[in-house]
Amino acid sequence: MKCFERLVKDHITSTLPDTLDPLQFAYCPNRFTDDAISTTLHTALTHLDKRNTYVRMLFINYSSAFNTIVPSKLVIKLETLGLDPALCNWVLDFLTGRPQVVRVGNNISTPLILNTGAPQGCVLSPLLYSLFTHNCVAMHASNSIIKFADDTTVVGLITNNDEMAYGEEVRALGVWCQENNLTLNVNKTKEMIVDFRKEQREHPLIHIDGTVVERVGLYVGLYHRLVRQLLCPQP
Repeated sequence: MKCFERLVKDHITSTLPDTLDPLQFAYCPNRFTDDAISTTLHTALTHLDKRNTYVRMLFINYSSAFNTIVPSKLVIKLETLGLDPALCNWVLDFLTGRPQVVRVGNNISTPLILNTGAPQGCVLSPLLYSLFTHNCVAMHASNSIIKFADDTTVVGLITNNDEMAYGEEVRALGVWCQENNLTLNVNKTKEMIVDFRKEQREHPLIHIDGTVVERVGLYVGLYHRLVRQLLCPQP
C-alpha cells in the first residue's frame, strides 16, 4: 500500500504549482528547517532596521493537528486546486471508514471506525496536511504566517505602536482554525516580542478564546528556539 501511496503522492505533487504555499517549508523539495529560520529572521530583522518598529511572534501549538483533518473539507480544497475528481474521491475514500483497534498483548479492543484525520505513518499524511492548511495565510501585508509542518508562527511587524493588523490576524487565525476543525492549544501557544527601542511601552497581552497567551523570553520549539537565540542573543 505504501508503494501505491508514493505513486499518488508523486502524482499530486506534480500537478501542484510551486508557489502554492511559499511559507510552508516542510514536505517541499529542497526546502528545510534552515529556510524557515532564515525567512523568519530576514522578515524580522529587515523590519527592525526601520525607525520606531518592533516584532511580535506568536508560536502556535495545535492539538493533534494531523488527527483533525476533515476529509470532506480537504477534498473541496483539492478540487479547488484542480486535482482530478476521481483522485479526490479516492482520497475521500482513503481517509474515511478506517477501522482502528488497540492491541495489548493478546487482547484486541472492539474496532472503532474513524472518519477524520490522516493515518499515522501514512506516506500521504504530511502532504495532505500541508494541502489542507495551504490557505492559512496572512490577511495583512505587515504579517506573515510561517509554517514548518504543523509548527506555525505568526510574525507581526509593528510600526508606530499600531498593532491593529496583528490583533486582527490572530483573531482571523482563530476563526480559520474553528472553520477547519483545528484546535489551538492555548496553554502551549507562546508569544515573544522583539523590541530594541530605547523607550518601550507596555505591550498588551494576546487572548485566544478568552485565555491569555503566555509571553516568553525564550521559547523552545522546532525552530523557534534558534530564532529567539539569533534575534536576542544572551550576553
